Amino acid sequence: MAWGLAYDDVVTVAADALARVLVVAATDRELAPAAGWRTLCCGVGPVDAAAATAAALAADRPALVLQVGIAGARRDSGLAPPAIVVGTETCYCDLGVPERFAPSRLIAAPELVAGALRAAPGAVAEVIGTSGRVGATIGCRVEAMEGFAVLRAAALAGVPAIEVRAIANAIEETDRARWRFDEAFDAIRAVTPALVKELASCVR
Repeated sequence: MAWGLAYDDVVTVAADALARVLVVAATDRELAPAAGWRTLCCGVGPVDAAAATAAALAADRPALVLQVGIAGARRDSGLAPPAIVVGTETCYCDLGVPERFAPSRLIAAPELVAGALRAAPGAVAEVIGTSGRVGATIGCRVEAMEGFAVLRAAALAGVPAIEVRAIANAIEETDRARWRFDEAFDAIRAVTPALVKELASCVR
């Protein structure tokens, strides 16, 4: 399945607009080759992701952060690999303190959600949970390990941000040999160029 635009189409966007977008992923396999935009491999899990993102934003502040990667989905969500999910909200499920001490939920700007959905026809909009442990999220049908950390670092720096994921597995599936990593990696890399182009136009 293919989404959006080819790499050659993306480079027709103004170079300065693309250069103001930072695409963040936990691993190299989740990052599409950069075609004018910036990339950051932030590491796996919320701690490394937050630290690496904060350092990158302090060194060279972008206009937008796009956090991409693979994710799990609960079986009752109906989301099968390699479905694309646009995060309307990210929630940090490892944090058990009242909101007055530290936020655990961040809402994506509606214009970014709309832009991501335009760039990825067939994608679905969902709340995405963040946890350092597989299966530890609650109150959401999709989970990953870095989203809240990246988006919180961006929020503290005053940079708009959004999370987009490709489903690799059912959260309830304990046999990782059955997780469809390659399909999910291919899907998130394939949709990234169109996401960057569309989202860059949202923050001009």
